[in-house]
Amino acid sequence: MSGQYRTMDEIKLSSPEFADGGPIPAVHSHEAGDLSPSLDWTGVPTSAVELVLTCEDPDAPGGTFTHWMLAGMQPGRDGLSAGEDAPRIAKGRNGFGDNGYGGPHPPPGGAPHRYVFTLRALDEPSGLTSGFSPDDLRDALRGKVVATGTLTGTYAR
Repeated sequence: MSGQYRTMDEIKLSSPEFADGGPIPAVHSHEAGDLSPSLDWTGVPTSAVELVLTCEDPDAPGGTFTHWMLAGMQPGRDGLSAGEDAPRIAKGRNGFGDNGYGGPHPPPGGAPHRYVFTLRALDEPSGLTSGFSPDDLRDALRGKVVATGTLTGTYAR
């Protein structure tokens, strides 16, 4: 059995704008114009050749809703600034039907939803190009993830 299982490294993912488990500022919401939050990370393994970022709402009424997918990020990066639109990064199609970030937009009056940001380090290129779907991403990640980190924010309207 030796060598059959990989050891998964952990990436530390954070934001200067909200604490893990804390509320996401309204400026990053869908109704405020979809400004993506700043994110910082450390702990990307040297074996990484690509970084992939997602943000999903597991509390959405119809099941998990995808708010953000980025692929093709260089492993030497240590974060993204608020609203960054890097042209060489592949942007996936979010649940609103747009490529790139779509901010929190839970139903009004309900309990806060969780928004889970996940950064994955890959040891092989994903091959994804802009417009990719969540299914495309799942297929591209299979067997390539060597490290992961998560940050969860909340939002209510």
